[in-house]
Amino acid sequence: MSKLLKRSNMCGELNSSHIGQAVVLNGWVQKRRNLGGLIFCDLRDKTGIVQIVFNEDVPKELFEQADSLRNEYVVGVSGVVKERQAKNKELATGEIEVFADDLVIYSRAETPPIYIKDDDEVSENLRMKYRYLDLRKHKMQNNLYFRHKVTKMTRDFFDSCGFTEIETPVLIKPTPEGARDYLVPSRVNRGRFYALPQSPQMFKQLLMVSGSDRYFQIVKCFRDEDLRADRQPEFTQIDLEMSFVDVDDVIEIQEKYLKELFLRLMDTEISIPLPRITYEEAMERYGSDKPDTRFGFELKSLNEKVKDSPFPVFRDAVADGGDVRAINIAGHNKDFSRKDLDKLQEEIKAFGAKGLFWIRMGDNEITSSFNKYYKEDELYSLASEAEGKPGDLILIAAGKPKVVFDSLGYLRREIAERLSMLDDKVYNLLWVVDFPLLEFDEESKRYKAVHHPFTSPKAEDIPLLEKEPAKVKANAYDIVLNGVELGGGSIRIHDRELQTRMFDVLGLTKQETESKFGFLLEAFKYGTPPHGGIAYGLDRLIMLLCGEKSIREVIAFPKNQAAVCMLSEAPSEATEEQLKELGITVTEE
Repeated sequence: MSKLLKRSNMCGELNSSHIGQAVVLNGWVQKRRNLGGLIFCDLRDKTGIVQIVFNEDVPKELFEQADSLRNEYVVGVSGVVKERQAKNKELATGEIEVFADDLVIYSRAETPPIYIKDDDEVSENLRMKYRYLDLRKHKMQNNLYFRHKVTKMTRDFFDSCGFTEIETPVLIKPTPEGARDYLVPSRVNRGRFYALPQSPQMFKQLLMVSGSDRYFQIVKCFRDEDLRADRQPEFTQIDLEMSFVDVDDVIEIQEKYLKELFLRLMDTEISIPLPRITYEEAMERYGSDKPDTRFGFELKSLNEKVKDSPFPVFRDAVADGGDVRAINIAGHNKDFSRKDLDKLQEEIKAFGAKGLFWIRMGDNEITSSFNKYYKEDELYSLASEAEGKPGDLILIAAGKPKVVFDSLGYLRREIAERLSMLDDKVYNLLWVVDFPLLEFDEESKRYKAVHHPFTSPKAEDIPLLEKEPAKVKANAYDIVLNGVELGGGSIRIHDRELQTRMFDVLGLTKQETESKFGFLLEAFKYGTPPHGGIAYGLDRLIMLLCGEKSIREVIAFPKNQAAVCMLSEAPSEATEEQLKELGITVTEE
């Protein structure tokens, strides 16, 4: 190996205070320019870029070596920092440059398949395939460093609050509730399988049984599910659990954490306590249990107004126990053409909507997509329910409540984004509380837990558990930032009998309960404190704070939307020998 020039400084940290100092830098060549008697080289490391100058004062061999430099060569440079004559205001180090007196080429590089610059518009799969090159970009390095700062601050904060970081198992018992498990075959116990944890839920509850009192962990979790921009097959949680607490206790300490996080890392003061709204209010006003409150467009019920409507779509929806609701895109009537509205109508079909209806309010006229059923004064009366004024566009959905909420909830945020109303520098945090404990699944014809089966019902609703399960509210809470769920938690069931009743309501047989959760119920026999906790999606939190649209931008080596690692080509086939050893036969579909 060539000699190593021991680094004295990082490239991006140099400034005018270093003028006159001798420095040693290591990094990658971003660009080289030969101007005859001068060679300029932009040297890059994770902190930034600085300009290196080779002039005719250096030995001929060194000048020739500098001339041989190409993009992405890895080099060491020593020299003296000098004031730059032609300053570059676009560069953090643009007031200085380094006049080189030595150069070592550590390794040469072929022309990279992607450009190492933040605004490189290449396909995501190509970026993932050459992720080690993609990560050289300044933006990506900043994202990874910010992630480090968040996790360090998180550990320091919860340590100061009496939490103990405890690791829970990665190979666990499959419990097929919720998302699909990733199964891991056991070679020693042929025909048996571990699962990778979807969360440490049961083990952190067992830690409360053990007397650990306050637990936290920054932990990998795994779900074999369809992927979106904010989903990965493996993801990271900030996971917490506390004993002898109620909802207010958990929320209080989380608000202190979030306040410190935003103050220290975002230089933003958030006011606590944060707003709390019930699940019911969130749905009624915003059509979503993760409402974005940075803008208006709140839902307005038209049910009373249209229950006797001459328009059969509205009238029948109310008669069938459904909903008719509107959002008012105030002042933006002229910003949406008929083609735009048709496109929006197509988009909400994904939520089961059969149509999107509208009222346009001009300065002296009013029109609608159902004109033939309404006189002009009737349209004005209907529009007034949505606080319509001249220049407004009112969008209406009708159908089953879930369809209406989902459709309008999607539309209000989609339209706000199209109108550039979503300011990433505004952080609207709130709690959504009092979720339903259970929801009826039409496919399986049974009730399922909205969060998970260990969530405790509100004490006053326990008598309704078997009689009217849909009416039972949960001691559950989600923290929401700008329309995205950052985390969710609940007070857990700590009574063995109540937990057994919960499993019964979910339709589990005694045998299924024992097989899946017997070890947890066994532990509950021996004294279990009241306890509750929360889990944050770390990747999602970092994504939002970095202003990114996908969690893949804040994960070092993510999978693509097909759950494939383009870099290593995982998942890959196993050899016949490996499969035989595990007692597994692969069959064609």
